[in-house]
Amino acid sequence: MKNRLLIFCLLFLLSCGKLTSHEHTFYYWRTNLSLNKAEKTALNNSKVPFLYTRFFDIDKIEGKFQPVGVLTKDDSFKTNKKIVPVVFIKNEILYDIKPDEIDFLAKSIFNLIIRKGKQLQLNLSDEIQIDCDWNSGTNKEYFDLLKSLKQISHKNITCTLRLHQVKDRNFMGIPPVEKVYLMCYATSSPLENSLKNSILDVTTLKNYLDHLMVYPLKMDIALPIYSWGIVTNHLGKHKLINALSSEELKKNNNFKKISDDNFEVLKDGFYFGNYLSKGFKIKIEAVSQKDLDETLSFINGQITFYNIIYYQLDSRFIKNYNLK
Repeated sequence: MKNRLLIFCLLFLLSCGKLTSHEHTFYYWRTNLSLNKAEKTALNNSKVPFLYTRFFDIDKIEGKFQPVGVLTKDDSFKTNKKIVPVVFIKNEILYDIKPDEIDFLAKSIFNLIIRKGKQLQLNLSDEIQIDCDWNSGTNKEYFDLLKSLKQISHKNITCTLRLHQVKDRNFMGIPPVEKVYLMCYATSSPLENSLKNSILDVTTLKNYLDHLMVYPLKMDIALPIYSWGIVTNHLGKHKLINALSSEELKKNNNFKKISDDNFEVLKDGFYFGNYLSKGFKIKIEAVSQKDLDETLSFINGQITFYNIIYYQLDSRFIKNYNLK
């Protein structure tokens, strides 16, 4: 009897361990598909058979819906992963959109995905993911777009989910999909004057997600492994430089280190695609392994079965983390 009880306890503990062990993969968010050695290794070590790949953005230019930053590919991109196309849609274009425009947009999105998949010789999955920061003023239009895309494509349509869309779900609505991808980052605006880390402040995240367990859709979890630079000019105004690291600034003699994460521009010039004047200040924000671990521990207390999608697959950042 004692032996049976011991075996049962061991099996129970092992099963519990499995429940909190999650596989991972990545988002690919650059406009040109390419992989260096470190990125190939990280992707090959991932057991999830998908790579979530940004195909293009949708904006409205001169009154017409237009794809922006359409994906390209070079010869270095080779993977056995199936590609999940991800399309970012600006929330602003959904205001005052007409029903026939919704169907037109859904058809255009699907046709461009298929065309690019064939052109780039990508092994597309049966899933299409839509990324949009919808709100209570655009949720009906956005949800209609998701439904139309499902009807036109006959694909599995999924979408991203932001923190405020979880906390305010009664106002934001629940998207008409079977699965969402919870973005556990962008906890505040990087352009505000704040001492908090705007990529991931765990206390703020916990406040947004304190009732995550009651969200009625299956979800995977997107975690940040990147950094950015917040530039402050002489007037105290801010702008953001994405995917900027302290290492890049330390290597450049035109920047002076003020503290671990703060730098000063020493010479006027174009840097990282932006014109920066002498005296501008740059604050680097990054996510620590400790904050990632604390976030996962909190999520595990709310939901059980999920995969992790790290944002994003970039050799500048993946080396800094213990990817679980």
